[in-house]
Amino acid sequence: MTPLRRIAIIGNSLPRRCGIATFTTDLHRAISNSRPDLEVSIVAMNDRGQAYDYPGSVALQIRDDTIEDYVRAAAFLNAGRFDVVCLQHEFGIFGGEAGAHILELLSRLSMPVVTTLHTVLAKPTAAQRAVMERIVEASSKVIVMANKGHEMLRSVYRLSNDKIEVIAHGIPDFPLVEPDAAKAKLGFSDRSVILTFGLLSPSKGIEVMIDAMPAILQRRADAVYVVLGATHPNLVRDQGEAYRESLVTRVRELGVEDHVIFLDQFVDQATLLEFISMCDVYVTPYLNEAQMTSGTLAYSFGLGKPVVSTPYWHALELLDDGRGVIVPFGNAAAIGREIAQLLTDAPRRQAMRVRAYATSRSMTWERAAERYLTTFEKARQGDWLKVIARTGPVAIAHSPAASDMQLSHFLSMCDDTGLFQHAVHSVPDRAHGYCVDDNARALLLACALNNPGEKRLSEVLTARFAAFVQHAWNPDTRRFRNFMGFNRTWLEDTGSEDSHGRTLWALGECARRDASPSRRRWATALFAEALPAVETFSSPRALAFTLLGLDGYCAVAADDARARDFRRTLADSLMSSLAAVETPEWSWFEEGLAYDNARMPQALMLTGMATQTPAYLAAGLRSLRWLMTQQTAPSGHFRPIGSAGFGELRQPPRAFDQQPVEAAATIAACLTAWRADGDAEWKAIATNVFAWFLGRNDLAIALVDPETGSCRDGLHPDRANENRGGESVVSYLLGLADIRQLARVDVGVTPPMALRAVGV
Repeated sequence: MTPLRRIAIIGNSLPRRCGIATFTTDLHRAISNSRPDLEVSIVAMNDRGQAYDYPGSVALQIRDDTIEDYVRAAAFLNAGRFDVVCLQHEFGIFGGEAGAHILELLSRLSMPVVTTLHTVLAKPTAAQRAVMERIVEASSKVIVMANKGHEMLRSVYRLSNDKIEVIAHGIPDFPLVEPDAAKAKLGFSDRSVILTFGLLSPSKGIEVMIDAMPAILQRRADAVYVVLGATHPNLVRDQGEAYRESLVTRVRELGVEDHVIFLDQFVDQATLLEFISMCDVYVTPYLNEAQMTSGTLAYSFGLGKPVVSTPYWHALELLDDGRGVIVPFGNAAAIGREIAQLLTDAPRRQAMRVRAYATSRSMTWERAAERYLTTFEKARQGDWLKVIARTGPVAIAHSPAASDMQLSHFLSMCDDTGLFQHAVHSVPDRAHGYCVDDNARALLLACALNNPGEKRLSEVLTARFAAFVQHAWNPDTRRFRNFMGFNRTWLEDTGSEDSHGRTLWALGECARRDASPSRRRWATALFAEALPAVETFSSPRALAFTLLGLDGYCAVAADDARARDFRRTLADSLMSSLAAVETPEWSWFEEGLAYDNARMPQALMLTGMATQTPAYLAAGLRSLRWLMTQQTAPSGHFRPIGSAGFGELRQPPRAFDQQPVEAAATIAACLTAWRADGDAEWKAIATNVFAWFLGRNDLAIALVDPETGSCRDGLHPDRANENRGGESVVSYLLGLADIRQLARVDVGVTPPMALRAVGV
C-alpha cells in the first residue's frame, strides 16, 4: 500500500470562534508539520449564513443547513483522491435533526473515514442515537479523547474494542516556566492569578467561581480572577451579551470589582499561552458532568498549572490520583476553600505543577499527530488483521497456526440434502431449494477444511456435498443438473455450461485434496466421465472452471494423456478469446465484464505453471493486472464489478451491485499470481480485497458477522443486502481459507517462483 499522501479534515476552522475550530486548526498544523510530503486540507463548516476569512488550508466550505454542499463536498473529496477523511464530530455543528446532514457526505465517500467524537452522550435522544450509529458504522476508526468515551462507546453504542482509539487532546509543547515574566508583561505583577479561559456560556459555571471570590480574598487579598474569552457566538446571536452582563452585575453585588477582570477577547495561541503561563491556579467550574473533552483543561494542565475543577468526565480522568483538585458541582464554598489553600501553600502548588507537566508530555500535538497518522494507516488497511485474530481465524502476520473457522451460519444453511441457495436475512429460504453451483462451491470449501483440527468436520461436509454432486449427474445427458426444488425434485435435465464447469472444478479438487481415499477415487472417476461434455462449450468461464478442476485432476491422474491434451486445448481457447478482444485499453477475454471474472486469469496462470507454458502465465498476469485497474476505487479499496453493468460492451464497470463471489475469485487469483511471479504486491492486493468483506468498501459497511461467519449478499448503492445466502457465505469462507493459506506460507514456507522456473 502506498504511503499516505492526502488527508482531509472536516470540522469548524479558525477564524470561526469555537473549540472545534481551534482543535481542527491545531490538528491540521500538527499533522502537516509531522511529514513535509503530506497534503492536509480542511473542509470547513459554516454556521447559519456566516462567512469567514479562512486561510489557504481550507480547501472547501460547507453551509451547515445546505444539503447540496454536503453532496458537493463528497464529490470534491472523491475526485481529489484523498487517502483518509478525518471527521470532527459534534452534534451542533452539522445541519438537520441531530446533525443528520453529515450522513449525506459520509455515505458518498470512497475512502476510509476516521471520526473524532468530541461528545459522547450517555443518554442520547432517538435521533441522536440513530445519527451516531450511522456515523460510527461509516467510520473505519472512531477516536475519543478519554477512556470514559471508550467505555461509553462500548456500553451505550455497543462498539467493538478494535474500532475505538483513545488519543488525548493535543497540547502545545511549551516549557515549564514560572509565572512572573508573563505576569509582568500582561500587567498582573504582584497578584495571585486565577484563570478561566474559553467562550463564555452559562454551562461554564463562572458565576460559581465569582461567588467563591470573597472567601478566597479573606486568605489571599492579592488574588485576582481573570476570565479570558468572548461570549459564545451562538449565545450572542440569540441573547446578545445578557449573560456577560449578568456576571458583571454579580461581581458588583459582591463588591469584588477590583478582583474579577473580564477580558472579552478571542486570542491567538501565542497570546493564550502567555495568559496561561501567568496564572497560579487554573479553574474549570463547569456545571455538567457530560463534558467528554475540554481543550482549556488540556492546555492548562499541559503547561503545568495546578487545576481546580468540578467532576466532569474529562477532569475526573485527567486530574485523578492527585494530579489536580476536584470539587463538587456548583459548590462555591468548596471551590473557594481549595483555591485559597493552593494559593497559600507554595510547595504543594509547585509539586502539582511539576507533576502535571511531566504527566502531560505524551499529550503534545507532535505525539497526537503521530497517533492520528497511525490510526489513519489502520483505517486504510481496514484493521482487518485484528478482526481476523479476534474472531477465530489466524492472525496472518503473527501466528503459524490456523484457528477454527466460524461456520455456524454456513451449517444453518445446510440440511441433509445440501446447501440452500438463498436466505431471508439469515434464515434459510426453502422456497428456492438448492443448486449444484452452490453445492460445488461448498465441496471446494469442505476440501479446504482438510486441516488439523478440522478434518472431522471436513469429512462430514465433504460426504454431504459429494452426494449432492453425484445426484446432480445425469448419465442420460452426460451433464450435471443444476436446480433442485426443496422437495428434492430436479427442475431441469441439464444445467448451464458454467455450473458444469464449476462442478468439474470441485471434483478435481476433491480428487486431489479429500482425506478419504475412496472418495478421491470417486471424484477422479466422475471427473473423467463428465469432462468430455466440455468439448462443445463456448463459455469462457466454463472453460476456466474446468481448467481449475484439471489442475487437481491431472495432479492425481498423471497418466491420462487425453486430459493433459484437453487442458492445453482449453487454455489455447482462452488465449484465443483474449487475442480476439484485447487492445491496449481492454486486456480481457470478452467484450464486457460479468461475474467470477478473476477465475479466467487464475486458470491460465495455474495451467501455465503446471504445463511450463510462459505464454499462459504472461497472459494470466497481464489480464489480472488490467482487471485490478477496473476493480480498485480511487482511494485504493477493492470495488468489485457491479452486476448492474453485466453485458455492457467495453464500458467502465458499474459500481453496484457488488457481490461476494467477485471478492473470493479475486483473492484466489491474486494469490495464484503471487505464487507465479513472487511479487509480494499480489499478497498485499489479496489482503486488501479480503478487507472488502470487513468494511473497507464503498459504503464502509462490514458484510460479515464474525461471530457466526455469515456474509451479506452484497452492496447496493445505499445499503448492504441483508440476506445471507449460500453463495455469499461460501464465497467469504473460501476467501478466508485462501487468506489462511497465505498465513501458513508467510510463517515459513516460500512458494516456488514458477515464472523463474520456466524462464520468463
